[in-house]
Amino acid sequence: MSEPVVLGIESTCDETAAAVVRGKTLLSNVVASSMEEHARYGGVIPEIASRAHAEAFVPVVSKAMKDSGLRLDDLDAIAVSAGPGLAGCLAVGVSGAKALAWTAKKPLYGINHVIGHIAVTQLQFGAFPNDTLALIVSGGHTSLLHVRDIARHVDVVGTTLDDAAGECFDKVARLLGFPYPGGPHIDRHAKLGNAGALKVPMGLTQGRSGQEHPYDFSFSGVKTAVARWVENRQACGADVPVDDVCASLADSVATVLAGKAMKACKRFDSGTLIVGGGFSANSQLRAKLSNEGEKHGIQVRIPELKLCTDNGAMVAVLGANLVEAGVDPSPEDFPINSSMPMDVISL
Repeated sequence: MSEPVVLGIESTCDETAAAVVRGKTLLSNVVASSMEEHARYGGVIPEIASRAHAEAFVPVVSKAMKDSGLRLDDLDAIAVSAGPGLAGCLAVGVSGAKALAWTAKKPLYGINHVIGHIAVTQLQFGAFPNDTLALIVSGGHTSLLHVRDIARHVDVVGTTLDDAAGECFDKVARLLGFPYPGGPHIDRHAKLGNAGALKVPMGLTQGRSGQEHPYDFSFSGVKTAVARWVENRQACGADVPVDDVCASLADSVATVLAGKAMKACKRFDSGTLIVGGGFSANSQLRAKLSNEGEKHGIQVRIPELKLCTDNGAMVAVLGANLVEAGVDPSPEDFPINSSMPMDVISL
């Protein structure tokens, strides 16, 4: 079988995206973001995001097809993010994809966009070795997954019990007066600060809780500890060393993520760690994972920055994996699932 040509469509949050792949080759990748429209509110407003998706869907998909140099007739399949994500946003993308698939008479796959964050690394690094571990880090998800078969079998090893890493950063950033999204601002200031200036807790790594949750994550206590330290400084009239706060926070979160990921690799005898999600663009985390990987003999595969955040390429590549594996397309009436479990690859 020749390599499948797949159009991928993504609309889970504030990016409307579409891309075309031929197997593991990216032919086009178009992203339209409504992030600036949400900045004044300090976070994504679902209704605003949904309207932005409705406006951008046709232009984005049209440009992705034009850039690829192909026509709808040339496609072997269409894939669309069916979850997890914001319900209204998912509804726009899935409805548009269903209409397109029906018109073009092409099979349609409703996929888990979080698994797409793993699949997209194949564009850079090729196929997955056996027993690959994956660390997903984003605004809403922090998970460790054991990838037995990217098209058929993914197991959850660990997950966040409260705030995800990205949420933790955004909440501290708001306290420090940074605009939304706060992650890039913390990243930039962290490069200038002293990571040892504050004693920031490392959730679920010590004592009984660490033993009971060796691969799970908790960043709510981290956020609270940093917030109280800043508020105490402010109450005393003392200056807040912003660079040091950012550096200490970033180092704590990166250390926990990297440490638990390496521990999971050892448990599953995995020599490869895939990293995905918007938070994987954080420079402190990328450096920590690379260093820990070298120390433990683990190959760490982190995608280039443009493939870290939500994009159509990750949806298209996972769709290509499903076609190549002979997985049946989704039924015509498949629903969106805003809280799709991490071990569900496609509907």
